[in-house]
Formats: sequence, structure tokens, C-alpha cells
Amino acid sequence: MKTCLTRFSPLDLKTGKTLRNRIVIPPMASETADTTGQVTDKTLEHYQRLSAAHAGLLIVEYTFVHPSGRSEEFQLGIQSDAHIEGLSKVAQVIRKSGALAGIQLSHGGGKSERNLTGGALQAPSAISIPVKDQELEVPDAMNLADLETWKSAFIAASDRAVQAGFDLVEFHSAHGYGLNQWLSPITNQRIDSYGMDLRGRMRLLIEIVEAVRIRHPQLLLSVRLPGQDFLQGGLKIADTIAIAQSLESLGVDILHISSGIGGWRRPSVRIGEGYLVQEAEEIQRAVKIPVIGVGGIQTGAYINQSLNEEKFQLAAVGRAILKDPAGWFNENLSADSCSAFQ
Repeated sequence: MKTCLTRFSPLDLKTGKTLRNRIVIPPMASETADTTGQVTDKTLEHYQRLSAAHAGLLIVEYTFVHPSGRSEEFQLGIQSDAHIEGLSKVAQVIRKSGALAGIQLSHGGGKSERNLTGGALQAPSAISIPVKDQELEVPDAMNLADLETWKSAFIAASDRAVQAGFDLVEFHSAHGYGLNQWLSPITNQRIDSYGMDLRGRMRLLIEIVEAVRIRHPQLLLSVRLPGQDFLQGGLKIADTIAIAQSLESLGVDILHISSGIGGWRRPSVRIGEGYLVQEAEEIQRAVKIPVIGVGGIQTGAYINQSLNEEKFQLAAVGRAILKDPAGWFNENLSADSCSAFQ
């Protein structure tokens, strides 16, 4: 008889660490940092509040790795050693609650504004990044020196995350931000070895992951990927499966499957709980490492059913927890009977 899983089931990870349950609080921008990206009292209060949901993993919001990659005025930063002390306080708050502490590393690439980045607006190709209901400025196509700067910035940011006491680092390669721009054929139309085909487009991400895995063999690594771009000429699910399998072979521990170029854009027929889980399920079938399913997930009952249908191994609950962390936990405290899944 197959083992019944619920959202309360623990999950052992390769590094020897264990998630106490299958709930992940995904990165959600709080805009609580100061104008230099430093943690503030409001930041600490925010993560203390989220910790009341008793998740197994809490991933800190997207944090810019280099000044050229800043996306918002009050975005958290990890671009210098001066940010380690504040971020360590955030990690302590999360870990004290019993959750593993993760942090998402990001570069905005061409999905930003020059007034936020000191004048830089960089992307793989000089192509405006598609964003719903907006027309963004055309970015500057990056040269190889720019590319090396990005790579070094992600690696150095990972070092800082380890120093700050985080259990997991997640590379943000979805939602139309910088690393997603490299993966997508819509925004990466280069004709060098970092473009042309899927192998070339994923090369930068692969090189970053390889370097960080070697430097930090015990650090949990996650990559947030688009299931597909949902735009003509963009990434398809077959592309993401190939990327996912390559990342698994490099020692990535978790894959976090969301949306792609265009941000949260999705077909109008995708409604209700788990509107992006279809892609997560296909990828989970293609890899052995845990996949996080996302998309309007709200209830413990949906999570339990999806776990037992093997659609994913972890569930991201964002807005429902953000609205009322303690209330969400209490409303979903009772585990469903396993009889329905056996």
C-alpha cells in the first residue's frame, strides 16, 4: 500500500537536513528594505510574522546581487558584505521558528529602470522585456565582461548567504527577470556560445550553479524556473524539462516551478488553486528531486490531494499565508484522512 502523505509529512533532503512539513512560503517582495537594500526593523517584523505559518521552508524575497540588478527602490540587497549582518538577523528569525531559511538571489536584467541601477540596463540582447500592459525601455546587449560580472555577483552573493546563516539559496530564473531572460528565446537572440540554442541559453545558469555547488557542497540549492513562457516563441515545457534534468545532474536540490517571461501572465483558462501545477507535475515526473508547485494554492486539502497524486513534493503558499499567517495555519491544522488516497 502506498504511503499516504499530508502537508505535515516531513521531507528529508540530500544534505542531511529535513523539512518539517511540505509547506513552502515563496519569495514575496515586502519592500521593507532601506534605499541601500539593508534590512530594517520592518523587514524583521515581516519575517517574524510569516514564521507564524509554521512552514517547513521560508524563502526570503528576491534580493539583488549587484547594483545593476536592482528592480525596486526598497528591494533587499545582498550585493556587498555590509549586508551580511542584517540578513543574518532575518535568517535567525526564520530558523528560530523551526523552518529552514532560504533566500532568493536575483538580477533584474532588462526588467528594471536605469534610475534604480545607476544607469545600467543589461540583458542578453537589445530586446525590450515583455511585461503585461507596459512597454519597457530597450536594454543594452551584454558583452562577455558584463556576463562575467553577473556570474561573479551571483557566486559572491551565495557566499554571503552562507555567511548569513541561510540553509538554502534559490536562483531566480523565472518571472521575466535576468536569468529568465538568458533562458528564453524571446529575450536571448545572441549568436555566440551563450545563445543560439537551449544549451547556449542555459549556459550562464549552469556555470553559476556549478561554481556555487563546488564552493558550498552542503548548501541547499534551488532554482526557480518557468514551466513555460506562455508567449509565442518562448520556452516550452519540453525546454524546461531539459533544463531541470541538467540542473538535477549538477546537484540542485529543489526546483521551484512558476511562470516565465511576461511575469505572472498565464492563459485565461488557468484558474483556481494550482493554476501552474500542470507544469510542475510534468517536471516532477521527469526528475527525482523535489519540485515545488505554485499558483494560487490556498488549502491543506488541495495540498494533501496533490501530494498523493504525485503532482509535486512541496507546495508554495504565498498570498493566502501573507494575508494571515497564523490564521492560515490554524484553519489548515487538521490533516485530511488518508483513506481517500489509498
